[in-house]
Amino acid sequence: MTFRWRMAFALLSLCVVLAHALEAADWPQFLGPARNGTTPDAVTTPWPTAGPARRWRVDAGAGFAGAVVAGDRAVLFSKEEAEDTVTAVDVLSGKRLWTQRQPTTFSDEMGSGDGPRSTPCIAEGRVFLWGADGHLWARDLVDGRLLWDVDTRVEFQADPGFFGFACSPLVIGDQVLLNVGGREGAGVAAWDTSLGKLRWKRTDQEAGYASPVPGTGASAGLALFFNREGLLGVSMPSGEERYRFPWRSRMGASVNAASPLVQGDDIFLTASYGTGAVLLRRQGDTLKTVWSGDESLSAHFATPVLHAGHLYGFHGRQERGAELRCVEWSTGRVVWRQEDLGPGSLVLAAGDLVILLESGELLVAPATPDGFRPAARAQILGRGARAPFAIAGGAVFARDTRHWICVGVGRSQPR
Repeated sequence: MTFRWRMAFALLSLCVVLAHALEAADWPQFLGPARNGTTPDAVTTPWPTAGPARRWRVDAGAGFAGAVVAGDRAVLFSKEEAEDTVTAVDVLSGKRLWTQRQPTTFSDEMGSGDGPRSTPCIAEGRVFLWGADGHLWARDLVDGRLLWDVDTRVEFQADPGFFGFACSPLVIGDQVLLNVGGREGAGVAAWDTSLGKLRWKRTDQEAGYASPVPGTGASAGLALFFNREGLLGVSMPSGEERYRFPWRSRMGASVNAASPLVQGDDIFLTASYGTGAVLLRRQGDTLKTVWSGDESLSAHFATPVLHAGHLYGFHGRQERGAELRCVEWSTGRVVWRQEDLGPGSLVLAAGDLVILLESGELLVAPATPDGFRPAARAQILGRGARAPFAIAGGAVFARDTRHWICVGVGRSQPR
């Protein structure tokens, strides 16, 4: 291929990528379409005095799983009485399209609430779900029928930890990946998406509560796991281990719940309980520390977002009053902090921070190191809004302890 043809092909590929980026994005998995808490969909402000218009509200069972959205349907995952319940609803009306149930014996011994912690993943016309009791399901997106089911707790003697199994499934190619925490080499594992057959398993490390992400940049072709011990990078599709980096909470009751962030050659990890953050730079299969410490961004469970060289996220323990921070990516320097919000989770939507506080208040503010200046805020839920939320089709999909809701926050795009 001549240089001219190579350039033409590269430009055509770039145009295709940009065209897709300009389309309305689905939210098919934990942390959104790119698994990094960002979406190209913009949020429109200001809002009416009463707040953004509610499209629908439906009752919610127990749990902390986030909604996922693909095409014309949203999938909701919770526990109702003694059953894990997955429901698909129409994104515009909230009308129930199907509901499927599976018995569960999970009960949270720590008293933080029953129900699934893991956000589903939609891929290849299937919905992949991992219950707090360790059951990994694949269901058909059209009608919810069960395609296969693996009891990871029994099969791999996996430890549910303090709060139950919490990792959100990641699909790469024809494999679905989990941070299992099983014994006999099943710390992390992958299954065939079609048949549910085990493809590979690796390490004896405990799971923690974080979810894996696909590698990009220098880590392209890898899957990155942040387990109880630290970072693990494996090659896809073989699962061959490429590198490890120890980074665990200083207490036995550690969680390591925020997922890694990847930018170019860099990988960012953050954990609470006296651990803090570290920025790593990959050089071959070696990871070098750029900066680290507990003074910059110690995230308890909500994964930060990255925009234009700055991190935005919640610093500190959830139960002690976390604060929102802006941190310089390259140095770890705290640029600004906002102390009066309490804990929450956030999404980067076309350059804006969309923040859902645990109090149920939704805020929008430009993602800028110049300071925190909300452009809109409204009470959309009751207290206890700890589950991750989704943005798709000009709407926010979120839940508290009682309800799932959908509120319009932008111009709906053809889907």
